[in-house]
Amino acid sequence: MATNPRGAESLPPRIVEPYSDFYLYGDQDLVVKPKYLLALAVGYDQKDIINEIVMKFSENFSIVLFHYDGRASEWDQFEWSHKAIHISASKQTKWWFAKRFLHPNIVFPYEYIFIWDEDLGVDNFNAEEYLKLVKKHGLEISQPGIESKRGLTWLLTQRMDGVEVHKEVAETHDQCRHQHQPPCAGFVEIMAPVFSRKSWECVWHMIQNDLVHGWGLDFAIWRCVQRPHEEIGVVDAQWVEHMVLPSLGDQGKSTDGRAPWEGVRARCNAEWKEFERRVYEAEHTN
Repeated sequence: MATNPRGAESLPPRIVEPYSDFYLYGDQDLVVKPKYLLALAVGYDQKDIINEIVMKFSENFSIVLFHYDGRASEWDQFEWSHKAIHISASKQTKWWFAKRFLHPNIVFPYEYIFIWDEDLGVDNFNAEEYLKLVKKHGLEISQPGIESKRGLTWLLTQRMDGVEVHKEVAETHDQCRHQHQPPCAGFVEIMAPVFSRKSWECVWHMIQNDLVHGWGLDFAIWRCVQRPHEEIGVVDAQWVEHMVLPSLGDQGKSTDGRAPWEGVRARCNAEWKEFERRVYEAEHTN
């Protein structure tokens, strides 16, 4: 027997439509019905980088731009922008937007959801080829391998030569006190994650409404798959370059003589500690 969602108990079940999407013209008008979603937090100063990224994604993708600089109306020079969804809120983060606009019932039509930063070089990346490897290797949560001239934060995310995918750090390293635990296995960084529909439904519920930078989330996403060591991985054959641009960091406030990005970084670290505290408390409280 059908059960209506909360708030719709009085309606005939057959009239209840619990899901939506980002299709602009309705299913009947779509030449290609997108199966995947790309969501990017963007500032207009990175428009050329964003254009290069979007060009790597086919018509199989719906495009959503989260504008943190209030310049959503300035992207019309790009043809694809007319078909994209533009959501604008000044000085907000990717995870602030994701919590509010990527509810699982909204993104349900999409098999995979890319939630990316804006400072990624994509010369060696193709989204369709990437997803072929994700499906081949059974990845529920993934990211492209990373290369960067500015260094990497986590060894696991570094692109490995000669393999399609890797799921753990291949060598002993100071970061890896536990070889089969994050950040050395069952881990992807919040910079460029890709989620299956099923895993995103879980991850979305774990995003804290007030912890808007998402720091610490990457250490907890393993909880959203049954076999983290097998179902979370880095796709090396389709990789990106992290350019390490300040972007949103420059949107912060300068206080006590500190640069704006320093204030943003301090908040990120504080949010990480608070997220860890909440996870611990949730685990140890009935």
